[in-house]
Amino acid sequence: MNNKGLKRFIFICLTPALILFSIFMLYPTLSVFYMSLYKWGGLSSAKKFVGLNNFKILMTDEMFLKSFQNTIFIIVIVTIITMTLAIVFASILVRGNIKGENFFRIIFYIPNILSVAVISAIFSAIYDPSRGLLNSLLRIFHADNWRNIQYLGDQSIVIYSIAVAMIWQALGYYMVIYMASISSIPVHLYEAAELDGANKIRQFFDITLPLVWDTIRTTLTFFIISSINLSFLFIKILTSGGPDGSSEVFLSYMYKQAYGNASYGYGMAIGVVVFLFSFLLSGIINKITDREVLQY
Repeated sequence: MNNKGLKRFIFICLTPALILFSIFMLYPTLSVFYMSLYKWGGLSSAKKFVGLNNFKILMTDEMFLKSFQNTIFIIVIVTIITMTLAIVFASILVRGNIKGENFFRIIFYIPNILSVAVISAIFSAIYDPSRGLLNSLLRIFHADNWRNIQYLGDQSIVIYSIAVAMIWQALGYYMVIYMASISSIPVHLYEAAELDGANKIRQFFDITLPLVWDTIRTTLTFFIISSINLSFLFIKILTSGGPDGSSEVFLSYMYKQAYGNASYGYGMAIGVVVFLFSFLLSGIINKITDREVLQY
């Protein structure tokens, strides 16, 4: 096959993918940017061009700022706790010579195969103020004076309750990924470290972490972006943004504005902010975590 024929073949192979990408990715994305410049309810044919006015309103919208704060909280807290526990548990199960490694692998992975609706139902039952597991356990130690904690109804703790559910759902998935990565590290590196007098903790920081860093970097970016989407699903099912908007996040607030308050243009402006925020955050994470890949 000559060079011209090779180029034609590559073009024919790529064209269907490019068409699908344009229809289902590029066009909807450009439509969001376009509609963010209009004041429109979403159903009528009357659209009013307002330019960047929707974005100006966002900067003074207290509920949007609250949703931004909650999103940042979830990204930081959930990511740090999930990634830390996942890599630590993976290292313990692989390097700790614990019997039943496959059993623990399955047990930890089960939450990931459950739908968000099922997990939300489980935590809704756990958080139930009158018959839930948490309050029932607390009453054992505070039988006379313990009140029923409203885990999903108290503005001061509702976002923490959502974060716990998200951590439980994601922990096993990333732990299994790290277990596979750690298992690929040659055993002789750990044996040499033991001969040099390095304990398990020192081996973890000097051998395990550096050699699985590329995997951590990839999963970190993926998890941070996916947590923005998952937070919407958990909040939509568990609290619907309540109480009094204290658990709103980017996407839940965008959904309410676009489809609940008939402010489709305003909702699309929030969507543009979410898109740009996710894109910028991915770049920052990749830059911060960039380091030379170690070979062994």
